[in-house]
Amino acid sequence: MDAELDRDSIARAYARWAPVYDLVFGSVFEHGRKAAISAAERIGGRILEVGVGTGISLPDYSRANRLVGVDISEPMLRKAQGRVTEHGLANVDTLAVMDAERLGFPDGFFDVVVAQYVITTVPDPEATLDEFARVTRPGGEIILVNHIGAETGLRRAFEEWLAPMARRLGWRPEFPFERLRVWAERASGVQVIERRPMPPLGHFSLIRFGKDSRRSGDGRGSPKSERAQIPQEAGRHGAARNRASGA
Repeated sequence: MDAELDRDSIARAYARWAPVYDLVFGSVFEHGRKAAISAAERIGGRILEVGVGTGISLPDYSRANRLVGVDISEPMLRKAQGRVTEHGLANVDTLAVMDAERLGFPDGFFDVVVAQYVITTVPDPEATLDEFARVTRPGGEIILVNHIGAETGLRRAFEEWLAPMARRLGWRPEFPFERLRVWAERASGVQVIERRPMPPLGHFSLIRFGKDSRRSGDGRGSPKSERAQIPQEAGRHGAARNRASGA
């Protein structure tokens, strides 16, 4: 685990970002956000967004999908709840405060797990990826969009110089792709199936992991068209809302 990042400091950092996050990052991250949604909808069904933040991506999903969003920041989720209400997103089953390293869902509960600009902000990326794999059904996918650190050159030197300051803001700029590759090799039944550069300037990447469909059971709790029945564990992690109506 990276000692420089911890759960409480990350939550505080994103509580500070919540009022201005969409204004500062909305357009910068738009291309990667839409690419992640497009990739997720190739499979569709029950989709978990980890680090859903202000919910900026939620209106862009097809209403045929059932969505669950979790985030460590309650102020971010309050904005997401407002967005769900504003757009009448009845396909959003739950928004919940939850630690990405300890997801309150059964094994194989989701068809797709999406994490946009998340993996460089968590204290233990490998433990977080383990959780993503655990809750993804066999044959499903884990889709990341993230800044990936340069391997060499001036950009690499700049990222290493920037790292101490960036950690105070809640992320690590020098995160290498090698960590993701090594994790996938170690993880049982998971493989990298795509790595695609994203604007601006290719500093971000869309990375897709596939979970082996030959593993026992398909992990689905309900057909794609049905509303996901969220287990009690999610509520114990601090559910912010359970229906689009705010009930």
